[in-house]
Amino acid sequence: MAALIAPSILSADFANLERDLGRIADADYAHVDVMDNHFVPNLTLGLPIFERLAKVSPIPLDAHLMIENPDRWAPEFAEAGAASVTFHAEAAQAPVRLARELRKLGARAGVALRPATPVEPYLDLLAEIDMILVMTVEPGFGGQSFIEGTLPKIRRAREAVSESGLDVWIQVDGGVSRDTIERAADAGANVFVAGSAVYGAEDIPAEIATLRELAAKHTH
Repeated sequence: MAALIAPSILSADFANLERDLGRIADADYAHVDVMDNHFVPNLTLGLPIFERLAKVSPIPLDAHLMIENPDRWAPEFAEAGAASVTFHAEAAQAPVRLARELRKLGARAGVALRPATPVEPYLDLLAEIDMILVMTVEPGFGGQSFIEGTLPKIRRAREAVSESGLDVWIQVDGGVSRDTIERAADAGANVFVAGSAVYGAEDIPAEIATLRELAAKHTH
């Protein structure tokens, strides 16, 4: 399974988002963190801005909805142009129904789990989703340190996906850098969200290539 790099524009310059999307054109996805100041204590952007970003981005948008009531709002992000829409298991009332609706709209459906949320209740639903996002920090802010205790959860998710024979991706988000990406890949992740590690680099395309190369050595 290929290693995919999805830089988070949470670390971009919000006054120059179109420019900063262009700076990560060598990546596989642009990870867009949507926060509502309710599910997490931070506020980022909403549908009108997301829809505009989808029109100017050189790469597909990966929407990560850290919001309450994703059952209501997630389909609108798919309609706005998201290639992938990930909602939080802790916030969704009917995750299977929501995942099916997202797929019907042509988007990949992802389920995100906070660091303390167990993965086991969702392993029987693998056929209904396209990706599990294991948060490796507490959602809400960029620049946090990678939580090593999430690695066993990543391993359990990868083992279940391998046993199922399904093409379900495992994404990690939070504290991903040159220092941590190999451990995450070795545990079973294949999609890597990196914000400050990418946008803080002197040479962004080179950093993306380096992260992809490091992960590819360990990707299952």
